[in-house]
Amino acid sequence: MTTSSSEQGVSLGMPQLPAPAYPDDVRARLEADGREIIARYPDSRSALLPLLHLVQAEEGHVTRTGQQFCATLLDLTTAEVAAVATFYSMYRRRPSGDYQVGVCTNTLCAVMGGDAIFESLQEHLGVGNGETTDDGKVTLEHIECNAACDFAPVVMVNWEFFDNQTPASARRLVDDLRTGAPVEPTRGAPMCTFKETARILAGFPDERPGAVEASGGAGPASLVGLRLAKGETAPARVVHPRGSSAPQDQSPTTEHLSSHDAPQDTSASDPAHPAGPVAEEGE
Repeated sequence: MTTSSSEQGVSLGMPQLPAPAYPDDVRARLEADGREIIARYPDSRSALLPLLHLVQAEEGHVTRTGQQFCATLLDLTTAEVAAVATFYSMYRRRPSGDYQVGVCTNTLCAVMGGDAIFESLQEHLGVGNGETTDDGKVTLEHIECNAACDFAPVVMVNWEFFDNQTPASARRLVDDLRTGAPVEPTRGAPMCTFKETARILAGFPDERPGAVEASGGAGPASLVGLRLAKGETAPARVVHPRGSSAPQDQSPTTEHLSSHDAPQDTSASDPAHPAGPVAEEGE
């Protein structure tokens, strides 16, 4: 017995039409920016990654029109451009929100509560992985390790860090993003939209006041090995158990501590959202 193409879910429709071109004014602007990017490289093909960020900054994702634009500018085939655009997860293939909210669910963040945060945000926002809220503000996704394990569990918004999160703090974060309330990353540059982030990643300067001066880096736990390798002696530190308070005579610290250096309001100290699986093995 044979099955028809329709029964197998195979479409036999007309071939896809060529991508529409950008309007003349948009194309002229993007071409000027694109030429500036290409001039930075001895081989024009090397400019493909920033060019994809450039077209993503225009529409919020890499469209077929954007791929065709890159191919024409670099004298590549659209297949060559598409192969790159679909390889890297930072390039979006469909419309997405102003704020890309990524919850790390890799090993350490997961056991520290990342899975609980992700599940809480899915329920709170009413979206699944890779989906966008109806107002177009937030796209939620789970992401792999972002090298911030000493601040686990970590949430990233447009690639800026929000450290030591809990389900409750993550819900407040997305609510503030949707209402336009001021949101400040734990470290790094001030928040901007995903399109603005894409233009910065294309290599154009961030002209917002104070944005360049803002900085962030690894936490104390990450840098201990480097300091020891340099021959530095790390000062002794007394780490108090979670939930306890430091002695009154201990001077306060302005250091941004990780969840492993000192008590923090993370999932491990949030009885309502314990870390780890919620079902016994085998259920």
